[in-house]
Amino acid sequence: MSLCGDVCVVTGACGFLGKRLVKLLLQEEKTAEIRFLDKHVPPQVLQSLEDCRGETKLSVFEGDIRDGEFLRKACRGASTVFHIASIIDVIDSVEYSEIYGVNVKGTQLLLEACIQENIASFIYTSTVEVMGPNPRGDPIINGSEDTVYESSLKFNYSKTKKEAEERTLRANGEALQNGGRLATCALRPMYIYGEGCRFLLGHMGDGVRNQNVLYRMSVREALVNPVYVGNVATAHLQAARSLKDPQRRQTVGGKFFFISDDTPPVSYSDFNHVVLAPLGFSIQENFMVPLRFFYVVCFFMETVCLMLRPFIRIVPPVNRQLLTMLNTTFTFSYQKAKQELGYMPQYSWAEARRHTREWLASELPLERERIWSK
Repeated sequence: MSLCGDVCVVTGACGFLGKRLVKLLLQEEKTAEIRFLDKHVPPQVLQSLEDCRGETKLSVFEGDIRDGEFLRKACRGASTVFHIASIIDVIDSVEYSEIYGVNVKGTQLLLEACIQENIASFIYTSTVEVMGPNPRGDPIINGSEDTVYESSLKFNYSKTKKEAEERTLRANGEALQNGGRLATCALRPMYIYGEGCRFLLGHMGDGVRNQNVLYRMSVREALVNPVYVGNVATAHLQAARSLKDPQRRQTVGGKFFFISDDTPPVSYSDFNHVVLAPLGFSIQENFMVPLRFFYVVCFFMETVCLMLRPFIRIVPPVNRQLLTMLNTTFTFSYQKAKQELGYMPQYSWAEARRHTREWLASELPLERERIWSK
């Protein structure tokens, strides 16, 4: 089932995943219009898509996702919404009211706009972090959508994404103004890497400051399975096709799907090394301090920051839950997405690694100049 002739709204269209999805829509689907919904859309983003735009109209909607009237205007006349926009925060640096307002209330307002404006399909970009890991660091190996796990989420990011996902799935089957029904689904990607990944860029910058030695924040045994951004974009496209297909719509609607690919399971720190080693980076063999002691240090930092909160807001760069996330085996299969969405990774591990490495190589001179010029 094709999205040919459809009008698609992409929230967070100028972000890491959003830009990749828009490009994929332009390359593989003859959509009538793609609407960029973001706080700010730089002109160069649209200019970079001119070569693959074809006859597709590119429209810009700049505004706040917490503005219901703005969302109704952006959705009017559209058929499919890809809701990617959210605040990502794993150190709790953002005030809870802010992250809840964007991640939860923004999603709710967008769902209401879809119902009012007769949107047929709604694809929500969730995250593996709505599953955990829990504070105990209980592992999951090759988990599935049926895996039972006591999550006890700690991050405000995880909590708000979980609530937004639940609201999205509950909205499946809601009656539209025109008598139709809204179909929704949620995708839970693993840690997403690839060209434009700010986390990889940050790790590379830290390595440059540390004489081309990457910091170790994960034990080697804490396996995760990152997923390439091009494959996550493919999963979104397949989800939209499935929700449009009358036969698959009933099967897919109201469900969530884990999205991974064939990237080999490895720890977060060792993954950074895998993609950066060809650029001359090594990695620390062990933690600078024992991991248990690191937890104690984080506990004291968190306690001091909490005591100072009435007077000044200080956010420690690392907390215990982040350490747990980085040091817990947490891998998931994409078999359900393959069976029900028809999702298959478009890029192999070798291709994904090469594209990522080439992008990092192009950024490395700029990163070195930026760091050493300070």
